[in-house]
Amino acid sequence: MLQSLAGSSCVRLVERHRSAWCFGFLVLGYLLYLVFGAVVFSSVELPYEDLLRQELRKLKRRFLEEHECLSEPQLEQFLGRVLEASNYGVSVLSNASGNWNWDFTSALFFASTVLSTTGYGHTVPLSDGGKAFCIIYSVIGIPFTLLFLTAVVQRVTIHVTRRPVLYFHVRWGFSKQAVAIVHAVLLGVVTVSCFFFIPAAVFSVLEDDWNFLESFYFCFISLSTIGLGDYVPGEGYNQKFRELYKIGITCYLLLGLIAMLVVLETFCELHELKKFRKMFYVKKDKEEDQVHIIEHDQLSFSSITDQAAGVKEDQKQNEPFVSPQPPALADGAADH
Repeated sequence: MLQSLAGSSCVRLVERHRSAWCFGFLVLGYLLYLVFGAVVFSSVELPYEDLLRQELRKLKRRFLEEHECLSEPQLEQFLGRVLEASNYGVSVLSNASGNWNWDFTSALFFASTVLSTTGYGHTVPLSDGGKAFCIIYSVIGIPFTLLFLTAVVQRVTIHVTRRPVLYFHVRWGFSKQAVAIVHAVLLGVVTVSCFFFIPAAVFSVLEDDWNFLESFYFCFISLSTIGLGDYVPGEGYNQKFRELYKIGITCYLLLGLIAMLVVLETFCELHELKKFRKMFYVKKDKEEDQVHIIEHDQLSFSSITDQAAGVKEDQKQNEPFVSPQPPALADGAADH
């Protein structure tokens, strides 16, 4: 008897705080996923880094042996300056001296990466004025970009997602949930093909040092706004049509980001994902829900009446062969 009561009380406690338990498991799962990624990256990349360090030490030792007039501190000072300039996008190599980092097309590409929060890091402002302007430009531009992307994605989602799903649901009688799932999968496949596989093939042809995997890696890192900066297109030696190429990459990044947000919005509207997300949310109190319902009803009622009044006025104005009567004539007709 006592065991059954204790078990029922535990079940009630778990059900009452179900959202908190789910949120706790979500946090634990995220932390474990971070640790898992760190372990895999460390085990894969650490041996390669060790080999690279050994190779650089051998090259440095050999260079000092061949040039005895040069001391090791002088060489390290020169290499430190070269690496510092390389971090700012300036190369000392003769085959890379022809590319400027701050011409108009490169600056346009840099502005797009800043506003989209991609931030490759291959080019950064050098002057104090450029750094100060970058701060002000980003503070205003990033919210502006979010507003712009939200408005564009909302309009595109209506024509690309909601209307097709509603059409097949109403016209053909299919289940709305099934149509939404099939549509989301097809939209994801088309987006991956048009903004990942095809551009990766194009980049692998236009960039001499990139294979298909590296090109696909660049597309994913860019459109996911990770922006590591280890691969940046248009920075090769004697890149043909570099200005036009940079403008094309800027357009690709903006369109690809919009496409990714549309796909994400489409998947987020699925009933199954909405139900899954609610498991981790804090439930609202009943009083708050009632207040929101009342406010929503009042807003809906007022908007419906306003729309109805606007439609009636438009119909009166658009009625053919009917001319509006002057107020004086209308009053006279009413008196007669």
